[in-house]
Amino acid sequence: MNIAADKGAAARAIFAGLCASLVGIGLARFGYTPLIPPLIEAHWFAAQDVVYLGAANLVGYLVGALAGRPLAARLSARTTLRLMMMLASLAFFACAFPLSVSWFFAWRLLSGISGGIIMVLVASTVLPHVPAERRGMASGAIFLGVGVGIAASGTVVPMLLGVGLRETWLGLGVLALVLSIASWFCWPHASPGHAGAAGAQSATPTPGARFDLNVLYVQYALMAIGLVPLMVFLVDYVARGLGWGTHTASLFWIAYGIGAIAGPMAYGALTDRIGPTHTAQVTLLMQAGVIAVMMFSTNHVVLIAATVVVGSFPPGIVPIVLGRVHQILPGDAHAQSAVWSRATTVFALFQALAGYGYSYLFAQSGGDHRLLMGIGAGALLIAVLADGVKKVLAKPGGALL
Repeated sequence: MNIAADKGAAARAIFAGLCASLVGIGLARFGYTPLIPPLIEAHWFAAQDVVYLGAANLVGYLVGALAGRPLAARLSARTTLRLMMMLASLAFFACAFPLSVSWFFAWRLLSGISGGIIMVLVASTVLPHVPAERRGMASGAIFLGVGVGIAASGTVVPMLLGVGLRETWLGLGVLALVLSIASWFCWPHASPGHAGAAGAQSATPTPGARFDLNVLYVQYALMAIGLVPLMVFLVDYVARGLGWGTHTASLFWIAYGIGAIAGPMAYGALTDRIGPTHTAQVTLLMQAGVIAVMMFSTNHVVLIAATVVVGSFPPGIVPIVLGRVHQILPGDAHAQSAVWSRATTVFALFQALAGYGYSYLFAQSGGDHRLLMGIGAGALLIAVLADGVKKVLAKPGGALL
C-alpha cells in the first residue's frame, strides 16, 4: 500500500506532529513566560534565578537540536519522539516541586532538550507520509502546535494560576501527558529511505545546492535575530515602554498568540501556492514593515493588528524554511533531515545569542525598545537582500560559477 496516498495515515501522522510541537515547544517553552512573575512573587526563587532558569530551556533546545538525529538513528525517530514527549510531560510534574535551583534548572534543561529533538525529527518523520503537493500545508499544521502553545501561555496558564502555582505546573503536566498518550499510536513507521533510518545514504549535493543551503542558513540565523525583540520584549514594551500597563500588555500577548496560531497554516498554504522562496521574501518584507509600524505608531487598534501579524512569524517561518530545504534537495529524505537538523541548530544558536545580545543592549541603552526593534527589522531586510546577492553570484561569471 502507498502510505503517502493513505489520507487517514497522513492525518494521524500530522496530528501526532502537532501534539509533539505543542508539548515540546509550545507549552514547554512559551508556557514559562507568564509563570515568571508568579515564581518570583511566591518566593520559589529569586528574580535573577528565575531569568537564569528561563535560559535553561534555550540551552537545552540547542543541545536537543544537535542530539536529535544521532538518537533517532539508535532508537528510531518514532520511539525517540514518543520518549521526548513523555520527558517534556515529566518535566512539568517535576517543576511543581521547587526542591532547589539545580533541580529546577535540570528539568528546564531536559524540557528544552526534548523540544530541540522534537523540532529536528518531527517534520522528517511525518512529511514523507504526506503527498508532495500538500507538504507546505502539512508542515504548517504540524507546527500549529507552537502557535497554540503561545496562545495558551496567554490564556490557559493565567486561568490555572488562579488555582495556584503548583497546580499550574501539574495542570500543564496533565495536558502534556494526555497529548502524549493521544498521539502514541499515530506516529508513522519509517518508510524506506526515511531520514531517521540508520545507515541511510544520500547523494552529495551539487555546488549550487551547497551554496543555496549556506545562504539559507544565513537567512534562518537572521530570522532568529529578527524575531527575538518582540518575542521577548513585547509585553514590557506595551506595559512600560508605552505606559499602557500590564493588563493591556496581556491583551497584546494574546493577540500575539492568535497570530502564532494563524501563521503556520497561512504560511504553509502560501508556500504550496507560490513556492517557499517567494513566500519567504513576502513574509520577511511584511514583517520588517510591521515592526516599523510597531516602532512608531501609538494607536491601540493599529498596534493590536500589527501584533497579530508579528506573532505569526516565529512559528510561521518553520514551514517556509522546510519547504526551501525540500526545494533545494528534492527527493532526498536523508539529506533533507540532515540539513534541517543543521538549520535548527543554527536557529537555536543565534536565537540564544540574540537573546543575550539584546538584553545587553537593552540595559546599556536605558531600556530603548525601539532600538532593539530597529535591529530586528534590519536583520530581516538583510535576509531579503541575501536572495538578491545569491542570484548575482549564481549567474555565469559570478563568484559561484
